[in-house]
Amino acid sequence: MSKAIVVHQTGGPDQMHWESVDVGEPGAGEALVRHTVVGLNFIDVYFRTGLYPPPQLPFTPGMEAAGVVEAVGEGVEHVASGDRVAYAAGPPGAYGERRIIAADRLVKIPEGISDETAAAMMLKGMTAWYLLRRTYAVRPGDTILIQAAAGGVGLIACQWAKHLGATVIGTVGSEQKAELARAHGCDHPVNYATEDFVERVRDITGGAGVPVVYDSVGQSTFLRSLDCLRPRGLLVVFGQSSGPVEPFNVGQLAAKGSLFLTRPTLFHYVAAREELETASAELFDLVRKDVVSIVVNHRFPLQQAAEAHRAMEGRQTSGSSVLTLS
Repeated sequence: MSKAIVVHQTGGPDQMHWESVDVGEPGAGEALVRHTVVGLNFIDVYFRTGLYPPPQLPFTPGMEAAGVVEAVGEGVEHVASGDRVAYAAGPPGAYGERRIIAADRLVKIPEGISDETAAAMMLKGMTAWYLLRRTYAVRPGDTILIQAAAGGVGLIACQWAKHLGATVIGTVGSEQKAELARAHGCDHPVNYATEDFVERVRDITGGAGVPVVYDSVGQSTFLRSLDCLRPRGLLVVFGQSSGPVEPFNVGQLAAKGSLFLTRPTLFHYVAAREELETASAELFDLVRKDVVSIVVNHRFPLQQAAEAHRAMEGRQTSGSSVLTLS
């Protein structure tokens, strides 16, 4: 028997329990992975609270981890027993010592990248990849706005966007986070606790606005993110840490400059194996070249996942956080 965090009823962090589970053996196209490090992400909170309906109850949260393949099922050829692997894929199930997962969602971890780094960057890093390389392809000379620039995705996106030749404006919640963002490629950190980020964006761009805003905050920033865009600009809402966006009149998109709005998810951008390999290869390459550094600022034992969720929801974390297994 293995141990895992199990949620029997959606709700607060206290709904997560450390229990014995029967993992079973991998079937055709599957692999059994022994986790070494598990990634912590806000999507885990969405499933725990029921904002995103879990696949069933009870369930084990978690979308991202690194570990070692212990066994593979029939037809699996691209990974084998003993391989170091990482993933960022559904359905949930990463908050455990072991799990069965579709083998085509696994990628091998290259030499020179630790399990902790891999677990901390797969979901966040490939999110930055699709945001900057696919949803709106950032070009040299672009000035962009990244909300929550000191978060896990934010720090990676700031570095990657800077590498692509962009000028990066990023919102943060404290002076400490402003310094962290600045150290990772953010040209203009804006502390929304003391500054109006719409006014700052207008000042920085000479009143023109930006072509794209990447917003993972949601409810509390949505309308003001629209106000930061230039005509025909694109608002990319890829999260909702402050809550879901309230219904609004789409006529506002016309009134504010024929704006575009999209709500993408990583899983639609890496659904095909070829796309997953492209995304992970680009990410691994930039990390190995030190173009992008993965900042792991918080580590919690997996058994203390509830405490990790409280810290994340209380905005007490920055950069990436991981859950460790002894």
